[in-house]
Amino acid sequence: MKDCLLNYSFEQLKTIIVDLEEKSFRAGQIFKALHLGLEFSDMTELSKPLREKLSEKYCAQPVTIIKSLKSVDGTEKFLFKLRDGNVIEGVLMKYKYGYTLCVSTQVGCRMGCAFCASGLNGLIRNLECGEILGEVIFVNKYLNGGLGDKRRIINIVLMGSGEPLDNYDNTVSFLKLVSEPNGINISQRNISLSTSGIVPKMYELSKENLSINLTVSLHSPFDEERELIMPVAKAYKISEILDACSAYFKKTGRRYIFEYVLIRGNNDTQRHANALITKLKGRPCHVNLIRLNEVKENDLKSATDKEAYRFLGLLEKGGLSATLRRRMGEDIDGACGQLRQRYIEEKGEI
Repeated sequence: MKDCLLNYSFEQLKTIIVDLEEKSFRAGQIFKALHLGLEFSDMTELSKPLREKLSEKYCAQPVTIIKSLKSVDGTEKFLFKLRDGNVIEGVLMKYKYGYTLCVSTQVGCRMGCAFCASGLNGLIRNLECGEILGEVIFVNKYLNGGLGDKRRIINIVLMGSGEPLDNYDNTVSFLKLVSEPNGINISQRNISLSTSGIVPKMYELSKENLSINLTVSLHSPFDEERELIMPVAKAYKISEILDACSAYFKKTGRRYIFEYVLIRGNNDTQRHANALITKLKGRPCHVNLIRLNEVKENDLKSATDKEAYRFLGLLEKGGLSATLRRRMGEDIDGACGQLRQRYIEEKGEI
């Protein structure tokens, strides 16, 4: 399979172009064209021989759209096909301030969280950095967006299928590529990375000189209960995660966020609220409560709106910064992995 040019930074692309015995300024033209979502055949600024030379050795765009669903609330979900036939998802959310795109970092996932459809078939493979970037580029083009200030996507969240820190090198490369000044140039401060809590990689991330927002999937303040819904918790205790978060804050100065999916009768009691307050009060953090998107493959149930707001009130009364995420995309299988899983079932393949 041909190498994808979206995997390369601007400086790396210049080296490739010079090695092809072309003028280095061509790299700027090609880099911008790639980040606008163009195929080689559409890059009319280039000579036909150069376009042919590029297409012989490389591919331009690594993802294509095979399905999209639009919710009544404006949320749009995309099913992307990769060059090897695998499929991944992306979710576009519209807010008053602009568009946020949720991207996937792996085909499937090996974390095995009980409430998530992404890992039902395990991990198939990691995405290349250019494939993750391709999700952003495709949707920006879909919205008729340009580069820099003309882009339509304002924020990115790495909260789709896969564990970003389990695909560490490609994820970090993507974070640098998507914020390159010559490309789509999304500010790292507008990017949030969600992890289930892979502690060693959290420490590594703190040393990358990035300014992204770190979000940790917590979902219980008790290690023994967290292990039942998140197998990764058997490897890394909450105290270790909190220490890694403190290290991230010390290095970056960025407040960290805890995601907390509310599962009825499981983690939404007064006891859980009290424990969260005890562990988190006084820390430079925020708690983002999420009503569970129910998955037919398990019997977990979402907290009701009344229960969710009651839990939010307990945290706020205890002195925590907390919000309840509004529901989005429920009518289009909005949760991670649901659309992909339905596609797999319909096709009868993984």
